[in-house]
Amino acid sequence: MNTIEIQEILNKQQDFFSSGNTLPVENRISALRKLKAAIHRHETALTDALKADLGKSSSESYMCEIGLSLSELDWMLRHIRHLTKAKTVYTPIAQFAAHSFRSPSPYGNVLIMSPWNYPVLLTIDPLIDALAAGNTVVVKPSAYAPATAAVLKALIEDCFPPEYVFVVTGGRAENQALLHQKFDKIFFTGGQNVGREVLRDAAVHLTPVTLELGGKSPCIVEKSAKIELSAKRIVFGKFLNCGQTCVAPDYILCNAEIRDELLHAICHEITVQFGREPLSNPNYGKIINEKHFDRILGLIDREKLVCGGESDRTSLRIAPTVMKDVTWEDAVMGEEIFGPVLPVLTYEKLDDAIRAVL
Repeated sequence: MNTIEIQEILNKQQDFFSSGNTLPVENRISALRKLKAAIHRHETALTDALKADLGKSSSESYMCEIGLSLSELDWMLRHIRHLTKAKTVYTPIAQFAAHSFRSPSPYGNVLIMSPWNYPVLLTIDPLIDALAAGNTVVVKPSAYAPATAAVLKALIEDCFPPEYVFVVTGGRAENQALLHQKFDKIFFTGGQNVGREVLRDAAVHLTPVTLELGGKSPCIVEKSAKIELSAKRIVFGKFLNCGQTCVAPDYILCNAEIRDELLHAICHEITVQFGREPLSNPNYGKIINEKHFDRILGLIDREKLVCGGESDRTSLRIAPTVMKDVTWEDAVMGEEIFGPVLPVLTYEKLDDAIRAVL
């Protein structure tokens, strides 16, 4: 879409919001119920799209995306009347005889820019909240997950007119065209570099922005930890969705005394969860595209491998990989990994580990 077409949609959404159609609570409930019904109708298509884009199994797709979206819908439907109700608050003595209350109000026209790693959940969840709050919405899914974006577009068009909710597909040109428009609220999930651009463009109109960004999240393992349980949880959290999760453990900082025991337990747990040949496991996902595949491979130092390191360019798969003897100067510590590579660093005192990550 070009800028003129986007502006036309925004004008229609602003007129629709001004008409007051989004404000009655019953209308909001109706919209959420329509969305829930559409998700159920398109569930198979969503599962197939997630498999095509990210190699996700049907169980992982439901557990981490579709099921969580439906859970959010159910929660909102149960609580929306309470959340939208005006609440009496304290009246200062200077305003004696007045009645003071706090009444939740919608922003107006909201832009949701969702990422490719959890393209269903991180599109539908903020959409649920935006609709429950009484807004009109423009949704921009990531171009890196085209199959899922296409299904989301069909799903949303199945239950909402464009003046209420509209999906813009495309890449960088469409992103820029959207960010140059005036929205009343922007919700962005993605990387830090693009997040800066979003915030910079929003500042022109003083638009409030919610940024949900990733980072190098450490996992600190003290020597008092239950090693086997820690390994089980670390492996699940790190290698879910092939490590393409913004809250996944980016690296481990463990007490030097338990490093070898922890490494052994982690490698064992990888075999338990993904099999001896993860690249042959049909339920193990893939890297989103060749660009990220090459970037992740470039972070692996084969002299520091403990287990893993295998890859398949044809299927864009990289086996769960663990590295030891990693230092802060290694390439893998210079950026957010966002892939199935787990570097392990050590510390002598817990205070040293805490200072290192601050």
